[in-house]
Amino acid sequence: MRVLVAGSSGLIGTALLGRLREAGHEVRRLVRGQAKNADEHRWNPPAGTIGDGALDGVDAVVNLCGAPLLPGRWSGARKQVLLDSRVEPTEVLAEAVAERGIGVLVNASAVGYYGDAGPSPVDETAAPGRGFLAEMCQAWEAATIPAKTGGARVVNLRTGLVLSGKGGLLGPLKPLFSLALGGRLGDGRQYMPWISLDDETAAIHFALEHEELSGPANLTGPAPVTNAEFTRALGRAVHRPAPWWVPGIALKTVLGQAGEEMALYGQHAVPAALERAGFAHAHRDLGSALRAVL
Repeated sequence: MRVLVAGSSGLIGTALLGRLREAGHEVRRLVRGQAKNADEHRWNPPAGTIGDGALDGVDAVVNLCGAPLLPGRWSGARKQVLLDSRVEPTEVLAEAVAERGIGVLVNASAVGYYGDAGPSPVDETAAPGRGFLAEMCQAWEAATIPAKTGGARVVNLRTGLVLSGKGGLLGPLKPLFSLALGGRLGDGRQYMPWISLDDETAAIHFALEHEELSGPANLTGPAPVTNAEFTRALGRAVHRPAPWWVPGIALKTVLGQAGEEMALYGQHAVPAALERAGFAHAHRDLGSALRAVL
């Protein structure tokens, strides 16, 4: 396939490029600065423009655009940046997919769609939750509608917490836990729907190639764990105790709404759509995932 990828410079995008090329796909990248390589094409999402030739002969588009949710508090201005960085590129690409008759759009989203979902398992049929992240994810996914209306198969990747030795969730956590400074957050009962970076990129690759997968898809491991369970597992993985506790009120005081929704909200999200379509996780439990990435 000839695949056009937006948001390819981050942790997931970089790993995905390598996987797709190893599989024999031709990959083009959309970049916002000056194109420096033959596979790069310039675009400007706020202006709604995509460089000449970027979409020629393209079979599928992958969109992973989105500004980092942390660090820092979510001011009104910051929330607008987070929303625009996701919705604007999606709108531009969805409309381009429809206009060009491109067959597939695989677009990022997040398990934040479900809000604070509690302990019960949630699959892709669950209703959206409440809060800024939930509302942002709904707008993010709604922005793909033009592509679907235009006849494309659209997959909305509701990604969980990505585990990698190169960054992501474990970037700030590994040094703390290695110094025996790790601990649970709040009461520790909130679920953390994790996924290894290998399974994340494999699932995106799977979504490109398998027509039976369409609509929302939870990109999570088969066995989500609570924050307390995650804390113990990471402590074991780095051979250190994790005895500490960060009170929920402290997270809310320091980070405000960002601390509450990112650290204290939880989703027991399960990958029902992926597994129905036949996807096989390489890492089915947290212990094997942590051993692989650490």
